[in-house]
Amino acid sequence: MASSHFLLPLLLALLLLLFSVTIAAPEKHLVTQLPGFHGAFPSKHYSGYITVDESNDRRLFYYLVLSERAPATDPVVLWLNGGPGCSSFDGFVYENGPFNFEPGSTPGGLPKLQLNPYSWSKVSSMMYLDSPAGVGMSYSSNKSDYTTGDMKTAADAHTFLLKWFELYPELQSNPFYISGESYAGIYIPTLADEVVKGTQKDLKPRINLKGYLIGNGVTDKDYDLNSFVPFAHGMGLISTDLFEDVSAACHGTFWGEVDDVCQEKINGVRSRLKDLNQYNILAPCYHHPETQQAVFMNSSLPASFRKLGEIDRPFPVRKRMAGRSWPLGLAVSIGRVPLWPELSGRSLPCTSDELATIWLDDEDVRAAIHAKPKSLIGSWELNTARIDYTHDTGSMVTYHKKFTAMGYRVLIYSGDHDLCIPFTGTEAWVRSLGYGIVDSWRPWYFGGQVAGYTQGYNYNLTFLTIKGSGHTVPEYKPKESLAFYTHWLSGEKI
Repeated sequence: MASSHFLLPLLLALLLLLFSVTIAAPEKHLVTQLPGFHGAFPSKHYSGYITVDESNDRRLFYYLVLSERAPATDPVVLWLNGGPGCSSFDGFVYENGPFNFEPGSTPGGLPKLQLNPYSWSKVSSMMYLDSPAGVGMSYSSNKSDYTTGDMKTAADAHTFLLKWFELYPELQSNPFYISGESYAGIYIPTLADEVVKGTQKDLKPRINLKGYLIGNGVTDKDYDLNSFVPFAHGMGLISTDLFEDVSAACHGTFWGEVDDVCQEKINGVRSRLKDLNQYNILAPCYHHPETQQAVFMNSSLPASFRKLGEIDRPFPVRKRMAGRSWPLGLAVSIGRVPLWPELSGRSLPCTSDELATIWLDDEDVRAAIHAKPKSLIGSWELNTARIDYTHDTGSMVTYHKKFTAMGYRVLIYSGDHDLCIPFTGTEAWVRSLGYGIVDSWRPWYFGGQVAGYTQGYNYNLTFLTIKGSGHTVPEYKPKESLAFYTHWLSGEKI
């Protein structure tokens, strides 16, 4: 009896010690204040590094915003921007993050932060991950790590998640979703595959993956690249005569190795589209001739995959095209992916990353979010040329078929005025899965107005368009985005 009285307090002390370590680790990553913001956060914020390779000191950086509603039970959602090479602070600053960023009181001064009423953290915990190493705040001490590709990126992100959930054990039972846009159409299915395989191997901690959602995502070179001519015709950007001519000459294939007659017709389409904002044909765009010339000289892509010039300034800062992704057509072909700085000498034509760069290069901001200083990892870049990236997986259609058949929930959504990854190509590959329709094509509404169209399929697959939106849907349509996101996440009909 005496020994049991002795052992019980000892056991309790050990359990308390273990519990305190579990809780204390995230506290080291707690964000208590942010330069440019005044007031209390609606929920707790955490950020910092997770080491995914000890031998090379390869570390991925994340920023977590706990749900403002019920963080103990609400879903945990990972957000990935594309590129490849785009920092997910793109989404944090310009899209669905917790703040709206406004210019500072002096030119080049620190931006002012206001709470974003349409942040996705209203209904879920949002975690923004800079991936792969070399992107955003993520880095490696071994620069050879910056030579990477789809498979290595997915494997590292999976390792990150396993270690991250160890750091946050209280979130392990929450539903987990992966989200993102653009080249994240590659990142997300390949990461989901790693997670599913890890679950089948009974890796711990078990990641409670429930599904994923992808906006204007790269998927399959044939569907993505062959959609721009029909889309341009449907949107009234080229005449019916030109559409019929190019269709007859090219036999439905508008990219890659084509004959001279087809190429001449495609050039005719290019000449009519080259002055558009390719990421949102409704948005204004003015051009810098040297940038335009550099892009044309260095790229063999159709014009639909080139962003030219910059958006005009009447847009509020948060509504400017903050951009994001390499012209995606080339990226879906197997092989090395040239990055934007290699083509145009700057990060991304037709973008404004000014506010994000000023804020994330401020050393006080970096200290507040536990990021390394510029002297160690360099300046923050919306889209970096530090990495050498190879697309090594191919079409994502087979991945989507696999995961939907396994019962995972999938939402594929498209801004319907994006010429980079037109919704017509995305809709076509979704239909190619051959699933039965359970919710026929219909409008969905926000504020009593049609906000887009949707069609539901067997196996928990939903396709959705957002009316009047471009490539980065939460940026162009923040209210509507939070609405469809909330409904889909809760399993309600959109």
